[in-house]
Amino acid sequence: MNMSILREMRLRACFFMGKLILKFETKMFKIFRGLPNRLRRDEKGTTAVEFGLVAFPFIMSIFGIVEMALMFTAGSLIEGATGSAARLIRTGQLQQMTSGNPESVFLEALCDHAGMFVDCNEIVYDVQSVPDGSFFTASAMTPTYDGDGDMLGTSFSTGNANDIVLVRVFYRYNLMTPLISTLLGGEDQSITFMSTVVLRTEPYEFEAG
Repeated sequence: MNMSILREMRLRACFFMGKLILKFETKMFKIFRGLPNRLRRDEKGTTAVEFGLVAFPFIMSIFGIVEMALMFTAGSLIEGATGSAARLIRTGQLQQMTSGNPESVFLEALCDHAGMFVDCNEIVYDVQSVPDGSFFTASAMTPTYDGDGDMLGTSFSTGNANDIVLVRVFYRYNLMTPLISTLLGGEDQSITFMSTVVLRTEPYEFEAG
């Protein structure tokens, strides 16, 4: 799927989640708006019992919806960051650097795009030049993982002009909301995101005519 279309779908999902949160909060606000007065007037305790039954699920659902929105935002940012950093390889900017560390510039490009919601220290990346210059071979270059299920960054090889390069970025998003984190993330209470770009570098090397 085209990366711009995927990014647009993720942004629309975040926008939809925001509208859902607003709609839900507005509805619950109307329900709870007159609750203090009812608590003072009601001597039977029915309203207090109802509040006790509804308050906890209501608060947890609000936290869960907000966290899901942040989770989708983090995934969208990882996609955008991968594309932004991969462009430095596609255009040959990293390969033609005469000073500095190309790998540090690549990581900086990732962090500049995704640093708002993503901990850059937790980003794992893998950049490999496909040996035979074939897109088909790139599809068979599967990632390797450690015992915790985190991707291992095995190399940083940007290739040369007209080479096929595989760029892969991995990020583990740790959930924080009780119950929701276990439901969505399992025992480790986290969601993993992986963004992959396979590109052919541009013919940026020109001989003086």
